[in-house]
Amino acid sequence: MKRILSGVVAVLLSGTAAFAADIYQPPVEVPIVEPVIQTSGWYLRGDVGYAWNDLRGANYYQGGPGGSIAEFASADIDDSWVIGGGVGYQFNNYLRTDVTLDYWGGGDFNGSTLGGCGIVAGPCVSSDTSSVSAWSLMANAYVDIGTYGAFTPYVGAGIGATHVKWDGLRNTSCSVSNPADCDPTTDHGGESDWRFTYALMAGTAIDLTCNLKADVGYRFRQVDDGDMFGYNNGGGPGFDEGFYIHEARAGLRYSFGNVCEVPYEPEPIVYK
Repeated sequence: MKRILSGVVAVLLSGTAAFAADIYQPPVEVPIVEPVIQTSGWYLRGDVGYAWNDLRGANYYQGGPGGSIAEFASADIDDSWVIGGGVGYQFNNYLRTDVTLDYWGGGDFNGSTLGGCGIVAGPCVSSDTSSVSAWSLMANAYVDIGTYGAFTPYVGAGIGATHVKWDGLRNTSCSVSNPADCDPTTDHGGESDWRFTYALMAGTAIDLTCNLKADVGYRFRQVDDGDMFGYNNGGGPGFDEGFYIHEARAGLRYSFGNVCEVPYEPEPIVYK
């Protein structure tokens, strides 16, 4: 009898263990896949900005082609605005390049000279007015320092050429002792030419979407010297000594190659 009971108990215990083994399923470890951002590819950019302009100086021939070079007693251009765009390529997380075309517009020039008069008596002071605008074509390279949340600071440099266009210069000379006594106004034709330009940049990109970034930063440009205005009525031609341009810029960059992959989400475990 004892042997029969022992056998029954053993059979029941083995069945219970088998049934428990059918119910219990150990947890399945699913690897967590982090989102992947492909950072290489082409991008387009557009920018607007405000420019603080510094004319490095201006001079002219006094007395015509056979005269001597004289400097303007004062020479200044007003601040202006900048708009531009470009196309670039992101090589990896740290290096990118682009080619940009920018328009720098509406810098009004105001200057004066001291010297002899034409018709009126005594020494004269002149009032000289003009305006300057330019197109800049630049090749640029940037180093993205690292990404901190949505922010990617960068530094960069560029070289290229700027087509500077001066409007005609209006010169009116008046007597120092009697400012109301003036010579007739003389108009000098404006000049234009291409000039070597280099630039230095710093800023940060801000992620808006996987493909779209805002770009805010600073750019310094140095534009070489060149022709300013032509000869007329015993004065000219004139030359400017180039520009320092400080720009605060903001824009957008749209990247065709930056695609954010959605992280893999495992299906929930169903216990049967």
